[in-house]
Amino acid sequence: MSGSDGGGGPEVATHCPYCALQCGTVLAGGPGAVAVRPSDFPVNRGGLCRKGWTAPALLDVRDRLREPLVRDADGRLRPVDWATALDTVAERLRRIRAEHGPDAVGVFGGGGLTNEKAYQLGKFARVALGTSQIDYNGRFCMSSAAAAGIAAFGVDRGLPFPVADLGRAEVVLLAGANPAETMPPLMRHLEQARLVVVDPRRTRTAERAAVHLQPAPGTDLALALGLLHLAVVEGRTDSGYLAERTTGLEDAWQLAAGWTPERVERLTGVPVAEQREAVRLLAEAERAYVLTGRGAEQHSKGADTVAAFINLALALGLPGREGSGYGCLTGQGNGQGGREHGQKADQLPGYRSITDPAARAHVAGVWGVAPESLPGPGRSAYELLDALGGDVRALLVFGSNPAVSAPRAAHVTERLAALDLLVVADFVPSETARLADVVLPVTQWAEEEGTLTNLEGRVLRRRRLLGPPPGVRSDLEVLHGLAVRLGQDAERWPTEPERVFAELRRASRGGAADYSGIDYRRLDAGEALHWPCPEPGHPGTPRLFLDRFAHPDGRARFAAVDHRDAAELPGERYPLFGTTGRVLAHYQSGAQTRRIAELAAAVPEPYVEVHPDTAARAGLADGDLAEVGSERGTVTARVRLSGSLRTDTVFLPFHFPGAGRANLVTNPALDPRSRMPEFKVCAVRLSPATESR
Repeated sequence: MSGSDGGGGPEVATHCPYCALQCGTVLAGGPGAVAVRPSDFPVNRGGLCRKGWTAPALLDVRDRLREPLVRDADGRLRPVDWATALDTVAERLRRIRAEHGPDAVGVFGGGGLTNEKAYQLGKFARVALGTSQIDYNGRFCMSSAAAAGIAAFGVDRGLPFPVADLGRAEVVLLAGANPAETMPPLMRHLEQARLVVVDPRRTRTAERAAVHLQPAPGTDLALALGLLHLAVVEGRTDSGYLAERTTGLEDAWQLAAGWTPERVERLTGVPVAEQREAVRLLAEAERAYVLTGRGAEQHSKGADTVAAFINLALALGLPGREGSGYGCLTGQGNGQGGREHGQKADQLPGYRSITDPAARAHVAGVWGVAPESLPGPGRSAYELLDALGGDVRALLVFGSNPAVSAPRAAHVTERLAALDLLVVADFVPSETARLADVVLPVTQWAEEEGTLTNLEGRVLRRRRLLGPPPGVRSDLEVLHGLAVRLGQDAERWPTEPERVFAELRRASRGGAADYSGIDYRRLDAGEALHWPCPEPGHPGTPRLFLDRFAHPDGRARFAAVDHRDAAELPGERYPLFGTTGRVLAHYQSGAQTRRIAELAAAVPEPYVEVHPDTAARAGLADGDLAEVGSERGTVTARVRLSGSLRTDTVFLPFHFPGAGRANLVTNPALDPRSRMPEFKVCAVRLSPATESR
């Protein structure tokens, strides 16, 4: 059960299992009677959202996985003991590797895994399996902002300042972010600020805005170029800051110069007066921030779009100044830490590049292997999923549900089914787990120790309240068992999170995300430690870039970017823009929140948000079942009318399975730099649902 008044039994201070705010909580009670209350942690200041309040219900879901399952000759998943399950996986992995090579085995991780599990998973892929084919669902979340941030600043951290700094802001521009629904406690820090919200929908966040810029889907980049244009021609740039702390404005301006306010209005639909007001508010504020979210990032040009908003922030002199700045609102619970320690196809621990010889030598030394034995970069997330059943014959999935969360979902499901071996480690039978050949039941948040890193780069302690149910093991125990069966030395694969973290510290030393000065003792003592923290006793770095940026010359770089159309635009057959996103009651693929009665009752089924005029043209009324179709598939969803939505756009939440999967219609066109799929724009048509659907 869940509640706000605590319960009997022990208490532990820990953090919410959902988004990257990682709100502080206190858990109390025992099996079947766990209660939660918020703590006065800086990011949530004593508050929780609906998901946080109901999180203890996750611990008691009726279909909790409690024993390993192996698919038998009749195609049914049957319970087996752990030795049989691990022996089966190891034997089949050995055979596939022997027949097809190490890269025939892929690993797909998750942005909700602890730092210890993310680190060990990357090590397992590259050392025990010898494969380059590892990526994770965070590729679908933060990759565009990461690419743009590294190019601009030399390092990527979601917020290079504490969340609490936003509480003193006068103006905050939110580009493609809806925190009022996706991370409600953040809104406590935005109460004093005037908001400029960039979103095609009039979201709950946009309803609170002083200025709501409502561009056509896929035109955010043109809008950002136009805002930079206005800042320059109206003399609102910070010339001293530009001269002392940046480089590259001239090249960026050559492209932005052509984006006059009138041209921007014609393409985006955002009135010139609103463009000017947005720039005026940001430029005249003493303390202002530009923040981007998934709406700006999940495009085939997402990295360039984020770069254009960073250009605007740099022109106004915001990044690297206390009280102002640029940041990205990381989505998943450990979306920051999850990408720092080796889950991404192109990275090694410490946020090191896998192609850097010095990085390879350092990490190989920690792992006790030869640098040349480490594989090179592998495929990005969607490219890995697309290769299943071809070059990649086996896939191990930890903490992810790509059957629902990946673009072109029907195709991805077909690829999963084409594998010789699919192994899924999870605590509920997700849609991906139901396709698996082997399912391994693992611990969840209140049953494990570890660390996570929230959106402000602060390393946090997850603490265990309960032991796992009988028959359930931790992901670290799973990786240990498999590694030993694949011929690895057992001592090199510890199962204790603190031992894994100690090795992670050594592997990260000297990297951009340096954790080497952080340990459990300091975290348990309550120290607020933001990376980089390069040595014991170092206070951590809550605010990056105050003196210099992370490039060798200390300067931030403008990016010379220009608008280009989305990979797919509406036309005669598919006349509408389709876009996707989250809702307040649910999280990610919904595998967790759809199992919680209160949240499922709040939003029980897929829906499509439609303007009344658009619905009427399609012969639909509020509450009707509709089909939303694209070149890739068709979603069935209940019509919800919204007079504030653009008439050329429909919106689908992406939390639902089966015929309600929003990702049945989304476009897997990839950003050339970040390899982010274009979740936010596709061409669709709207029609009444047929009886057969």
